[in-house]
Amino acid sequence: MSEQTVNREGQLRRVLAVLRRDPLALTGSLVLVVLVVVGVGGSWLAPSGINEVNVDQMLQPPSWAHPFGTDELGRDVLSRVMVAARVSLQVGLVSVGIALVVGATLGLFAGYYRGWLDNVLMRCMDVLFAFPVLLLAVAIVAVLGPGLVTAMVAIGVVYTPIFARVTRAGVLSVREQVFVRAAVSVGASDLRIMRRHVLPNIAAPLIVQTSLSLAFAILSEAALSFLGLGVQPPDPAWGRMLFDGRGFVTDAWWLGFFPGAAIFLTVLAFNLVGDALRDVLDPRQLTVSEARRSTA
Repeated sequence: MSEQTVNREGQLRRVLAVLRRDPLALTGSLVLVVLVVVGVGGSWLAPSGINEVNVDQMLQPPSWAHPFGTDELGRDVLSRVMVAARVSLQVGLVSVGIALVVGATLGLFAGYYRGWLDNVLMRCMDVLFAFPVLLLAVAIVAVLGPGLVTAMVAIGVVYTPIFARVTRAGVLSVREQVFVRAAVSVGASDLRIMRRHVLPNIAAPLIVQTSLSLAFAILSEAALSFLGLGVQPPDPAWGRMLFDGRGFVTDAWWLGFFPGAAIFLTVLAFNLVGDALRDVLDPRQLTVSEARRSTA
């Protein structure tokens, strides 16, 4: 059994141990499992069609027939919340995937080669950092046009600098290690060194950053949809449902409450799982935890 396999098995055991000790992390994991199931099978699990208009049932409060009530067109809110979970997951995964691939690539080359390439790439990242997240996303969507695809691209661009910075910081420390110098001395190519020696040793902070960025990406998608720049009607999205329910706050509280609760629970679950992963994968956090256990 290779050393990498042993390390992966050890990290998996630590993850399971953290989940057993931390009920909040376990709860967050269960919420994410439910979210994935609902997101994948929302169209089949939903009790009603997301665009079935029934004016006789408009603005009905939560009941056995409609657990989340109905909206101003008589559509079942529960069905729309369930189907909208797929949109949020899709946007979160694709946008963070874009940011991870692009940002990690830029940070890897910047940290490994340093010099003028590092200065150029990091100054470009600084320019992106200078803009507020939502403002930059709105600007990108305004140029490309509203829609699901452009929202994913915009959010991916917005979070690229974060992954570039995290990757660069890890590369700067790893590139000076003995095993990297040994690989250089035997004539290994730069791409092979980065792929076989550098990336595996900076994967932990990238995994943690990915889990935390998923929460913020879902929040950004909800904000864009609320502004009318994300998913377009009649397709449901949590942010869009909040926008549609803003005029019925006093008369139909459920129109905004349940989509807002879905956003809240999803973001909270990702943050809880991200904190648990940080405790497991971050060597500094692991050292602190072990020190606390030894003194307990």
